[in-house]
Amino acid sequence: MSFCGLKETSRALRAGKISCVELTRAYLDAAERRNPELRAFISITEDTAMRQARDADARLREGGETSELLGAPFVLKDNISTAGLRTTCASRMLENYVPIYDAAVWELLRAEGAVLIGKGNMDEFAMGSTNETSYFGGARNPRDASRVAGGSSGGVAAAVAAGLAVYGIGSDTGGSIRQPASFCGLVGLKPTYGAVSRYGLIAYASSFDQIGPIARNARDAATVFDAICRRDERDMTSRGREGVSGAMTGDVGGLRVGVAREFFENLPADIDRAVRDAASMFESAGAELVEVDFPLLKYSLPAYYILACAEASSNLGRYDGLRYGYRTEEYANLDEFIRRTRSEGFGAEVRRRILLGTYVLSAGYYDAYYNKAQKLRAAIKNDFREIFTRCDCLLTPTAPVTALPFGGALSPVETYQTDICTVPVNIVGAPAVSVPCGFDGNGLPIGMQLIGDAYREDLLLNAALAFEELTDGKYLVAPDGGM
Repeated sequence: MSFCGLKETSRALRAGKISCVELTRAYLDAAERRNPELRAFISITEDTAMRQARDADARLREGGETSELLGAPFVLKDNISTAGLRTTCASRMLENYVPIYDAAVWELLRAEGAVLIGKGNMDEFAMGSTNETSYFGGARNPRDASRVAGGSSGGVAAAVAAGLAVYGIGSDTGGSIRQPASFCGLVGLKPTYGAVSRYGLIAYASSFDQIGPIARNARDAATVFDAICRRDERDMTSRGREGVSGAMTGDVGGLRVGVAREFFENLPADIDRAVRDAASMFESAGAELVEVDFPLLKYSLPAYYILACAEASSNLGRYDGLRYGYRTEEYANLDEFIRRTRSEGFGAEVRRRILLGTYVLSAGYYDAYYNKAQKLRAAIKNDFREIFTRCDCLLTPTAPVTALPFGGALSPVETYQTDICTVPVNIVGAPAVSVPCGFDGNGLPIGMQLIGDAYREDLLLNAALAFEELTDGKYLVAPDGGM
């Protein structure tokens, strides 16, 4: 029995068509059956899930007002701390790490009665765009198992797309929620920086990281966002915000939708056509299309990778084998112990980004690279500020490609270039949502991205809902038979 979305699952549970225990058991069985092929989960949390399902059934029997999240099985990215449950960051360095505290987002979802089905696969320490840097092997795309699920939250997206979870929680540093959502035909929301607490999120780049939902449709994404957008004093950047579900009408009359030509340069024909068709549909529904310029797009990637890698080199300095994590077995002295531990514990992509970050922060290069990148960040923020005086949101492709072949062996630079449409959002801390808007010639999903000004998740998710209604949901990918 399959209940794909949150609303359908909640109705079925409340109508007594299925119990939380029965539903959870079905999802666990599906996860066990499909995970060897898809590698969506690093850990399947059976004991935790069944305990929470029994608690959810008890709450349903008590009656009263409950959340739509009550009893719904979900997947949590494996860089989000769960006390007593392994949290690996898909790295050999933390292969056996078990946190002693819970992340704020997990505390909130557990209070709503959510059922944790497993920890989602990811690129190692969230560094990657294909999920192939995972120490445990990359997640496969349920649409086509010869393709990647995307990165870095690829395991979360694969689980939701395959019907192995009702929704998922990922993190987004440069597109890591939106790009896998695009590749897998899902809705992925990267909230405003500070809207969701980062307490308990194992950091990659602290001024870029943000937690958000991956879901089957815009309403589900809004429901999950409403549950997790709370202010948290343990995160000094946390501001929280009010829920957005109540503002979703599906009406986009008068909405000013910006279109910047820079995002459409050198796009494959299928993606260009799908996103432009989406723009035309908004216009037919009463929105106004506004041409805007974003000349700094071409500088966004180098600025992002300089700054993010600089922060990563600092954040990952704690992994030296002395306190926790992987430890080398053969060494002659302390210096060799730390060097070998880090060389053996980190994968090639993580080592590359640490070295790049260390380089740009070193004496003689700090001004030449890091300071210039910070100035570019300020200029990009100013450009976005100007753009949002002329339009309410910006419409772009989510990625300039659809799901890439697994093992396609792109060079690091080629892989980084797939982030060109998503990284500007993280540079400025803005919210953005990826919405399925078509299919390429191989039947692979195409995602469009809607970018808004700070704390305008309500506007973005309403526009996403409007597009789903305008297209009768035909681009919302159904589960592939996992459940």
